[in-house]
Amino acid sequence: MADRQASLTLVVGGARSGKSSHAEALIAAHPAPWTYIATAQAFDDEMEERIAHHRARRDGRWRTVDAPLDLAETLGVMPEGAPVLVDCLTLWLSNIMLADHDVDREIRRLVAVLAAPRGPWVVVANEVGMGIVPENALARRFRDEAGRLNQMVATVADSVTFTVAGMPLAVK
Repeated sequence: MADRQASLTLVVGGARSGKSSHAEALIAAHPAPWTYIATAQAFDDEMEERIAHHRARRDGRWRTVDAPLDLAETLGVMPEGAPVLVDCLTLWLSNIMLADHDVDREIRRLVAVLAAPRGPWVVVANEVGMGIVPENALARRFRDEAGRLNQMVATVADSVTFTVAGMPLAVK
């Protein structure tokens, strides 16, 4: 099917920039069912509310798969031609770092899977490098790793969209 051709789109932007809504609309342009791969973990009430807000936007045509750490493996078993949305790479990276996994190895594994999508795949990531330099080493490392991850995914992506103030801007 032409509308289920393999492609990878990276949607990147700041917090509350509209990137998740835009990514959902991109996937919804394909025939359902759609798979939403969630990387968030609810460690507090505020995060539970954020997750609930995202879930409330999705109806029964969406199948949600939680993959806070095993994102490459989860993507690796997605059916051929299936529209898939990953939200988001930045939370996945945070999970990997906090779990003390080998970040370089995990990023390489993920990028290798993303380089060969088997359907229309859209991945969401935060742009965290446009603010001030963080004051502590962990935050600086996170910012640097997120920037590196975004660059590597953008390199293998067929298209990249930057969202700002709810507006999608084509980058690639």
